[in-house]
Amino acid sequence: MPPKLSLIPRILWLLLAVVLPGASSAADLQIEHVTIVSPERVSPMRDALVRVHDGRIVAISKASDATAHSSAATIAMDGSGLFLTPGLIDSHVHLGAIPGMTPEQEAEHPDIARAAREQIPRSFLLYGFTTLIDLISTPQELARWKSHDIVPDTYFCGGAALMDGYAMNYAPKPQRYQWWPYMLIEPGTQAPDGIDPALHTPQAVVSRMRADGAICVKTFFERGFGAVRDLPVPKLETIREVVKTAHAAGMPVLMHANSDEAQRFGLDAGVDIMAHGLWNWYQEHSTGSDVTPGIKKLLDDELTQNVGLQPTIQVLYGIRDLFSASFLSDPRLSRVLPSNLLEWYRSPEGQWFRVVVSQEMKLPADANPSQLEGVFKQFAPAVDRVEHATAYLVARHGRILFATDTPSAPTYANPPGLNGWLEMHRLIEAGETPAQIFESATLTNARALKLDRDIGTVQVGKRANLLLLRQDPTQTIDAYAGIAKVILNGRVLDPSELAANAGRPDDGP
Repeated sequence: MPPKLSLIPRILWLLLAVVLPGASSAADLQIEHVTIVSPERVSPMRDALVRVHDGRIVAISKASDATAHSSAATIAMDGSGLFLTPGLIDSHVHLGAIPGMTPEQEAEHPDIARAAREQIPRSFLLYGFTTLIDLISTPQELARWKSHDIVPDTYFCGGAALMDGYAMNYAPKPQRYQWWPYMLIEPGTQAPDGIDPALHTPQAVVSRMRADGAICVKTFFERGFGAVRDLPVPKLETIREVVKTAHAAGMPVLMHANSDEAQRFGLDAGVDIMAHGLWNWYQEHSTGSDVTPGIKKLLDDELTQNVGLQPTIQVLYGIRDLFSASFLSDPRLSRVLPSNLLEWYRSPEGQWFRVVVSQEMKLPADANPSQLEGVFKQFAPAVDRVEHATAYLVARHGRILFATDTPSAPTYANPPGLNGWLEMHRLIEAGETPAQIFESATLTNARALKLDRDIGTVQVGKRANLLLLRQDPTQTIDAYAGIAKVILNGRVLDPSELAANAGRPDDGP
């Protein structure tokens, strides 16, 4: 997450959602004369025939060699001139809250909220994201997320926050202790009334997560930002025990870590994935953005330990763009957000979070263009640092995981689905190639989260979460601007069915 502001109540975006993957009933599918582009292949397979049954790929062959094998129940699709790829995986999202709305506002505007919640899953699919990983959730939110007809396959991590540390500090007491069921209580710490500390040891927390269906563990190292700078952080031995227990259970461990101090702590603790790019260089005291000797040593150690990194560069823009006069006029928003929600964002009530951020940054309510330009300049150093650090790892074939942290805060400037498309552009600017982005959003993510038996490639036995594209995504990210079809567990979806505000002109991505 980005440096959130001290006035932001964490609960605004901590009502998170999760759904275990399940396939809707779908007819058998046969895709003919298609070019398969899959990350495990050295080169594309041209003129291929792919058969899908019961939501999984059951056969792949050359179309010219295939024998007739269809029935009245089989949907035959001509893939001539198209590219068949795995669906994309966003390994860092938060699905519980409507971006930019508080629970109270949602209750006051049920029609807007209903339309938003129905559209959000479709917007992820619209941009090709057939699998999502919610990094801080619980199984209790399953019913809400599953209540929609079309939902990407979604998994979750349990959030193992240190008691009263980031990020549970933003929730009011005593509710925070119920809202964070996997919190850690270290020895010698006084537990809240009614809370048994024996249920909040690393072993107990990881065991409960696994029993609840979590596939991973999210930990945190964050001293704070804005007016809050003295949050407690976990002891190294605590997180090492979390890692040891999680690995024994087959669960990878991620750490919220956007600073050099935090990522060094994560390396020492043995976590698998840094859940954020390196945009705060506190220990280096650097005023520039070129990789310093200290940052170089940190990044080299991450390369040696093969630690995964989620750059999440778009997070910074999710705050910065609140001050953009043109953001809410972007025609692409009308494809991913209902028109009544967009209209509400433009209202004084919908601008509440911008007001909160303005107050934190000591901006006047009627800030002039020069003052707003100053806001953009304030974010520039952090963007430069994370781009330089990411570029260093990319050039040395580091393990980059595609992730967006959508939404990173109660901001409307991290729109579902579209935020992933924007993140791809940030990664291009940081030195990733389209081929690297393609691999990081498919097989690399699948392997990192131990999902590669089911997804991440176009192979026999894999779940039929697929995309039909008009361009080769290893050559250009514009391929995701022209998705011909989205296939979710064998169910064929047309982008026109997924876009918000059906009937409006298609403005493209």
